[in-house]
Amino acid sequence: MAAFIHETALVSPHASLGGDCYIGPFSTVGDQVTLGDGVRLESHVVVDGQTSIGEGTHIFPFVSIGLAPQDLKYSGEPTSTEIGKRNQIREFVTIHRGTAGGGGVTRIGDDNLLMAQAHVAHDCQLGSSIIMANAATLAGHVEIADKANVGAYSGVHQFCRVGLEAFIGGYSVVVKDAPPFAVIQGNHAKCYGLNRIGMKRRGYSPDTIQKLNHAYHLLLSAKLNTTQAVEKIREEIKNCSEVDLLVEFIVSSKRGVVK
Repeated sequence: MAAFIHETALVSPHASLGGDCYIGPFSTVGDQVTLGDGVRLESHVVVDGQTSIGEGTHIFPFVSIGLAPQDLKYSGEPTSTEIGKRNQIREFVTIHRGTAGGGGVTRIGDDNLLMAQAHVAHDCQLGSSIIMANAATLAGHVEIADKANVGAYSGVHQFCRVGLEAFIGGYSVVVKDAPPFAVIQGNHAKCYGLNRIGMKRRGYSPDTIQKLNHAYHLLLSAKLNTTQAVEKIREEIKNCSEVDLLVEFIVSSKRGVVK
């Protein structure tokens, strides 16, 4: 089906629109924008810059995507924004394009929910099935793995990582890497151990939950420093890919992990 463009919308003739797109009242679509099939822009949406948005993504009023980053080093160099499929991007969300110094691309995967007023800064790399609650804010260069949750009004410091299925509680300030499968909360954020309820809901086996729980005990409660804890985890817990992922996350951290 052909795209529907409201008579008050401003859509560049150079933009690429997939089939069955909807461009609502007073929305603006720039020259270098590519929209996949079924993308829906409600009223007053601005999409500009070299930006691609995957099929089935639904963007609500007053969202801004692909504009110049809030980085004083940015001097207009060509950079881009890539957003995957079936995302829900709610009212007043802002997503800025990348910078040359940060790799040049702000990237968001598939099936994410970005609630109202969330902010994704330049050069962030988000996976899929992530939830960012209302007014959650990512500084530049943040990486978030699949299925993580960032609570309302939380802020994540630039260059931090948020691990697979990590749960960051509301009003938190995260200044180090948030480890996978954990509950992280506070200002500055602390780690409160394994998110056992979340893991049960997502179908992890009791054996996996028990091994990860033991790993977090060694990391947080056994009076070991991080290096000693990692050594103990490797010695005592075998044949668990989730524990291996946790260890790799800790070892590869450049900012240190939340403890």
